[in-house]
Amino acid sequence: MKLKNWKVLIICSLTAGLFLVPVLILADQAKGSKEISINGGNKGDILLPHQLHQETLQDCQICHSIFPQEAGAIDSAKASGALKKKQVMNKTCLKCHRAMKKAGDKTGPVSCSGCHIK
Repeated sequence: MKLKNWKVLIICSLTAGLFLVPVLILADQAKGSKEISINGGNKGDILLPHQLHQETLQDCQICHSIFPQEAGAIDSAKASGALKKKQVMNKTCLKCHRAMKKAGDKTGPVSCSGCHIK
């Protein structure tokens, strides 16, 4: 009887693992790219360390409350008029970086040239 229980346990564990692995892979993919290139206009593109921001902020809605979690969302929102030029940078990025700097925390750039790549 004990041997049968172990077989059931092993089969259940293996079956659960087969279903869990794809879920974990999808969850990891839902986090987005490690780095994201953002169209920065005539000042040059921005290479956003996306994964670092996720680990630091731990709340996607801090940024994504103003634009959706999809590729090209900022450009689309600007084109439709939902976002104004520099709105994300001024109201979100720089505001957060400057607040962290003021608090004495490690932060990213606090000026335009710190992010834009020419």
